[in-house]
Amino acid sequence: MSEPVRLTVHASGAAEILIDRPERHNAMTLAMYESLLAHIAQCEANSGVRCVLLRGAGGKSFISGTDIGYFRDFRDGRDGVAYEAFVERVIDTVERIAVPTIAVIDGWAVGGGLALATACDFRVCTDASRFGAPIAKTLSNTLSSRNIARLQAAFGTPRVKKMLMLADYLSADEALACGYVHEICACEALEDAAHALAQRLIALSLVTQQAVKESLRRIVVEQRLDDEDLIEAVYGSSRFREAVVAFSSSKT
Repeated sequence: MSEPVRLTVHASGAAEILIDRPERHNAMTLAMYESLLAHIAQCEANSGVRCVLLRGAGGKSFISGTDIGYFRDFRDGRDGVAYEAFVERVIDTVERIAVPTIAVIDGWAVGGGLALATACDFRVCTDASRFGAPIAKTLSNTLSSRNIARLQAAFGTPRVKKMLMLADYLSADEALACGYVHEICACEALEDAAHALAQRLIALSLVTQQAVKESLRRIVVEQRLDDEDLIEAVYGSSRFREAVVAFSSSKT
C-alpha cells in the first residue's frame, strides 16, 4: 500500500507533494500532517528545489481538512486549543516555505484544505473546484484568528463571513474574479498549467520572491512592518549586484 503523502522532485526544479487518500476525500490524519511537514523539510534542504506544488489525488478533492474521526476523543475546549496550535504549525510551515508554492486544486478545497491552499502563494484549479469552510453546519468548530486573517487577506471580510457563518462555497469563477485563483483550466490540462506556472516562477529572482513572501506573511499574520532584515538581505545579495551589472550592460 502506497504512502498517503508522497514527494516527487522533478529535474525542472519543481517538487510535487501529493495527498493520496481519495477514498476519504484526501482528509488528513495527524500522521499525514507530520508526513507533509517531513516532505517540506526535505524540499527546504534540497537547493535544487525552486518551487513546491501541493495537490490532492482522485479528481474530487484537493484536501478536505482533518479527518473527523480525530475529534471523537476531544474532552473539552483545551483539546481544541491544542489542535488549533498544531494546525497553525502546519499552515505556518507551508506559508514559510522559502520558494514559491502552488496549490493544484481539482475539486473541493474545504476546511483545513482551504487553509492549506491559502497558505500557498498561487492556486490553479479546474472549473469544478469549490472553496469553503462549512463549519457552521458540520462540526460547529471554528478557525484560529491567524487562519481567518489569511482568509480575510485572500477573499475579503464579506466573503469570509459568507463562507464561515453562512457555510457558503465559492465557485472557481468567483475565486478567479477575486484574485484568489491564478488560473482555471480543464482537468486534463491542470498538471501542465501548474508546472508551466512553476517554470515561470523558477525563472525569476528567488531573492525578490523570498522577501515579498516574508513581508506579506508578517503584514497579514503578525501585523508587523519591520523589514530591515529583508531589505538588507536583498540589497546585499550577489543576485542583486549581478542583476544591476547585467541590466546596466544591456543599456550601453
